[in-house]
Order: sequence, then C-alpha cells, then structure tokens
Amino acid sequence: MQLGEALRIIGQAGTEGERTVHLLCGFTPLHFETFLKAHLALRLPKNAIRLRTGLYGDLEGNIQRARKETADGAVVALEWSDLDARLGFRASAGWGQQTLEDIAAQAAEKCGRLANGLAELAETMPVVVAGPTIGIPDLTSTPPSQANSLELELNSVLAQFLKKIGAHRNIRLVSAGALGMASPSASRHDVKMDLLTGFPWTALHADAVAEISVGCLFPAEVKKGIITDLDHTLWKGILGDDGVGGVSWSLEGKSQIHALYQQTLASLADSGVLVAIASKNDPALVREALKRPDILVTDARIFPIEASWGPKSDAVGRILKAWNIGEDAVVFVDDSPMELAEVAEKYPRMECIAFPPNDPAAAAKLLTTLRTRFGRREVREEDKLRLESLRAAADFREQGAGENSSDFLSRLDAKITFEAAGADKRAFELVNKTNQFNLNGARYTELDWQSVLNRAGGFLANVSYEDRFGPLGKIAVVGGHREGEDCVVDIWVMSCRAFSRQIEFQTVKKLLEHTGARGIRFRYKATERNGPVNDFLTHFFNGASASGDELYLRAEDFNRLCPSLFHQVNDQWTVSPKN
Repeated sequence: MQLGEALRIIGQAGTEGERTVHLLCGFTPLHFETFLKAHLALRLPKNAIRLRTGLYGDLEGNIQRARKETADGAVVALEWSDLDARLGFRASAGWGQQTLEDIAAQAAEKCGRLANGLAELAETMPVVVAGPTIGIPDLTSTPPSQANSLELELNSVLAQFLKKIGAHRNIRLVSAGALGMASPSASRHDVKMDLLTGFPWTALHADAVAEISVGCLFPAEVKKGIITDLDHTLWKGILGDDGVGGVSWSLEGKSQIHALYQQTLASLADSGVLVAIASKNDPALVREALKRPDILVTDARIFPIEASWGPKSDAVGRILKAWNIGEDAVVFVDDSPMELAEVAEKYPRMECIAFPPNDPAAAAKLLTTLRTRFGRREVREEDKLRLESLRAAADFREQGAGENSSDFLSRLDAKITFEAAGADKRAFELVNKTNQFNLNGARYTELDWQSVLNRAGGFLANVSYEDRFGPLGKIAVVGGHREGEDCVVDIWVMSCRAFSRQIEFQTVKKLLEHTGARGIRFRYKATERNGPVNDFLTHFFNGASASGDELYLRAEDFNRLCPSLFHQVNDQWTVSPKN
C-alpha cells in the first residue's frame, strides 16, 4: 500500500478494545510504524490500535523494557547495525582488517544477548522477528561479486541465532522467502533516508515487512478441509477414457505438477487437514486408481471419496455433512470453470480455486496458496487424530442408526478424561476455532487468554474422549469462575467430531460435583452458527428462554433432566469449591 492509503486506514481504525503491540527496533521507525499500524488495523478492524516504540539505537534495551509492559505482542525489526553499529552506514569507525575481526566477534556476542532477551520477552507475549533485511555493507577489499570471509562468518552467526530463537514456542520468524517475493532485495535500502533520518528502508519495503509481520503475529484463521477434483487436477488425463494406467503424474508423463499437488495434499493431510474427493467418475475406477502403488496421496489419507455422475455441488454437500464443518472452512479445487461456478453458486462462502493443468507456474503458485490457507506452526496430536476420528464418527452414526440411543451409547465403552488446561495451547486453539458448539462465540488474543488463566477463583479444563471406535483426543474446553454459591461458565466449546455422545451432559455433571455449586450461570450468546449449543441448552430452558445473555441452571433441575450417562470418567481435574 502507499503511505497515503496507510494513513487513511489508520484514520478509519476501530475504537473497541484497544490492542497494544510493541514495535522494537534500533533504527528510527518512521514509515514502518505507519505501515505496521495500518496493517494491524486491517487485521483487527474493530479494535483501537496502539503501538509502543523504543529508543533509537538501543534494540537490546528496548526488548528489556518491553518485558515490563503488558501487550498483545511484539514485532522486532533487526538489522545488521543492531549487531554492531559498524555494519550500518551511519557509523564511521574504520573498516581495517583488525576491525573486521572484531566486528564478527562483537556480532556473535550481541546475538547471544539478544537471544536471551527475546526468549524472556516471549514468555510474556508472542514475538515476531524480521531481519536482517538489507545487506551487509561492502567492508572488505574483496570484489563485491565475491563472497568474503567476514560475510560468511556473519551469516553463520546469524543462522545460529535465528535457529535458536526460532525454536521458542512463542517466537515466529518472518520468512526470508516470503519477504523476497514481496520486496526485492535491490529495492529495500534507502541510503538517503538512512543517512538523513536514521530510517534505512524504502516505503515499499517497510510496507512488505509490516504486512508479513502482522500476518505472523495475528495469523488468519486456518482452513480445515480441501475438496479436490481428480481428472486434470489430481492427475493428468481422464480416468474414464485413459484408464487407470493411462492417467499420470510424473516427469516422464510431462505431468510432474500433478505429483507436486499430490505431495502437497499428502503433507497437508499428515498435519490434520481434511482431504476429500468430489469427482464425476466411475466409483470402482476411482478406487482402483487410488490403489496405484506410485500415487503420492493414498486413499488412507482421503475421506470421504465422492465419485458419481450427479452435480458436483451435491457431492460437496455430502462431504460437508460427513465432516460437519462450515463451507467457509473449506477450499474446493477443480480444473473446470463450470464446476467451480456451480459449487460457488451453491456455497458462496467456500473458496473455489482453479487448478491450471497447462500452466506449471500458476500451478506452483496454487501450492503456495494452499500452504497459506492451511499452514500451521504446530501440529498437535488431535490434528493427527482428526481423519480417523471422522471415519470413526461415520461408523458411529451408521452402527447407531435405527437403534435405541441409550442402548447404543451404553455399549460404546466410552471414556472421558477431565484435566486442568493450564497453559495447554490446545485449549486456546480449540476455543478460537470452534463455531457450532460454542457458548458465546468469543475469541481471545494470547493476552486475553493469559488473563483467563490467571483470574481469581477461575477454572479451565480440557475434556478428552475415546470409545471403541477410537480416540478423539482433546475435544472440549470449559472454563469459568465461582461467584458466591454459583458457578459461572463463560467458556465452553466442543468439537463437532464429538457430537451425540452426551459429553456435554457429563461436563455439566462434573462441574456441579467439583464446585459444589447450587447452580450454573451460563454466559450464553446466540451466534449465526452455534445452534448445537442452543439445542443443548433448550433441553433445560424450553427454547425461548435459551436466547438471553445469561441462563441459570439449578443443580436440582439438571439432575432431574439429565439422561442416563454411561461414560467411564478419568478425573484429573480439581476445582476449588470456594473463591
């Protein structure tokens, strides 16, 4: 964006709930501060944005001071001059051979101190680190076209530093590759501005660093599933015409881009992304093709497989029902503009992307787009269980169909585990991404979440589940606090994978047992998508009364209306009965 546009965005920023971010650098922030605030305003449109900056030339001190101030996160812009002033254009202390050796030693020492400071800061808030982003000045007598020993030494020091801080659970590094795509290295350094004002970047570069940093600090909500076509998408060729052996995905078949697409889908599936097929094809041929020994994304990673001759949108609808997720959490990929248009018309909130089989460069760009939509910093055990739990849920529904519900549930060998959530990132993730069984639709920043964990008289529990169909992992979170004789619940979410197993009833039962409360006050708020939690509450509140902001359930009413429960309960959770 241009500087004028950034100023306009800042002027139109929201006014609710101030969000504070530290901008930590050793240079004068100038335009970077403006662009960073603008991109924060775009990412958090309802919130008022506040940036805190530090002192010129003191990155290390700025990091230390930021630790003492509460904030939603920090963006650290590092340049070579922060490791040693002689690596910048504003210092003139001489570049003799002895000086160059000292520069390398000083840079290594400074990296050690910065690593410690950043680790301490990251214990209190998420931290994004960008840089160095402009090159090392030509300090030696070596021709500029030739790498010199100082440059190699400094890059080695930097690589070790970035590797160390990047391993911290709360530090995110701006991708040099992504920054290179957005801001070519030759157009990053503004020497004139650097010398006159102490701000070393061009406006274009400042905007690029700001946009990517905000994306790291407040990442967009990750998509959950990808539905893919087969012919001219997963492979080259038409299965019905070319046969199982005639479709290809190889260099020899001039179809390597399809192999890369398969490889990407397999990798995404391994990280917990749902992958399904919607194809107009013969089901038997599809099953046979997916059993080919050279295929890179096997049918074990795909569920469900919808192969039929009906409208593609009908197949997509059946997949959404099997996954039990909303259309806005899904990407649909097909090579046919007509099929894309037909699906998009029926599911307008689904992202529909064309696979370009005859344009390798565009297809490679598609792979990057998929990584952007589905990439996650950390893969948890629950992510790995997602596919198998959905298959198990399908078996669960199929075997339970037509049976008495109580009889079926009593034979599940179901086990529920309750344990304190503490600093478990799974609870934070589940609360922020669950829509259907969500008490009020509230979302939390990491700073907000820390306040939840630290509130007086508060409790927060993870709920895990398994039965004879397999484990579902941690599928629910419940949290609240005591107020007098009552228990107040303001956080309660449950994964759609766990529906129809009476887990919600067992959760309320445990809350009442643990707290000894006379009743529970639910901080409920209706949203566009939390119908399942409303359905549960209406079991106790008779429909119309389940639409207020706070619903009170007496323990005696719950005990009277609660159905028979058949779970084995592994109770590792304690809640103080008093504030």
